[in-house]
Amino acid sequence: MAQAMRRRARRARAVLAVVTAAALGVAGCDAVGGDSPAPSGSQARPSPRPTPLWDTRPDSVAAVGDSITRGFDACAVLTDCPEVSWATGDSERVDSLAVRLLGRAGAAERSWNYAVTGARMADLPGQMARAVRRGPELVAVMAGANDACRETTAAMTPVADFRADFREAMRTLRAALPKAQVYVASVPDLKRLWSQGRTSALGRQVWKLGICPSMLGDADALDAAATLRRETVDRRVEDYNEVLEEVCAEDRRCRYDGGAVHAYRFGTGQLSRWDWFHPSVDGQARLAEIAYRTVTAKRP
Repeated sequence: MAQAMRRRARRARAVLAVVTAAALGVAGCDAVGGDSPAPSGSQARPSPRPTPLWDTRPDSVAAVGDSITRGFDACAVLTDCPEVSWATGDSERVDSLAVRLLGRAGAAERSWNYAVTGARMADLPGQMARAVRRGPELVAVMAGANDACRETTAAMTPVADFRADFREAMRTLRAALPKAQVYVASVPDLKRLWSQGRTSALGRQVWKLGICPSMLGDADALDAAATLRRETVDRRVEDYNEVLEEVCAEDRRCRYDGGAVHAYRFGTGQLSRWDWFHPSVDGQARLAEIAYRTVTAKRP
């Protein structure tokens, strides 16, 4: 009898051991990778932070566009002056976008200016193709003024063509650099530039050389025909800015300035003393401020 009782006790202990081991085994599987949540108080590894769509401190800058980005007439008459460019210049009087982002030494090494005086939006895809070879983290765009500054209002770039050319430039960028960021400046208020520059007798004489004739031609004329011509140019600039905003909004890594350049009230101090139309050195500095503010904002 005693032996039978001892055998039953041993069997019970064995069964208990097997059940306990099984229970511990199941618990172990859950702890190392089962579908159950981790026990309270465990140190779970944090998920990696996603890469931001917009980096407020890009490490390189390329610029594309027209005479404004080349610093035309800012330093001497009818001459490019890229050292004072709002986008990539190294002048201490401007503190360009590149200098503000990269420092002066960094801007000298990692910023490039592919803008061309006289360029229109149709030229932007080619400029963009050259710029992407450098692999910039940010591309700064300012184009459109020359599309409105034509011999006549009839010769201005049609809005549909302007849109198609800008989209092509963006496709060129994205094909090569899908993660590059883009800053797009609005077209300046050409009518405002006319109203300021016409106060200078020298400016009016220089304008006769052919600077933006659709807006600046017959600068003193205030008759109905001249007024209609300037209003037509003004409306076209507004249309161009709508295109810039809309196409930029199609790209998650593009920021439009919200019309800040167009809204900036250039005075005579911000205009070239040689042509009273292009930005002076001080005007270039104001453009750099707008660009830097847009690029470094936490939200667009």
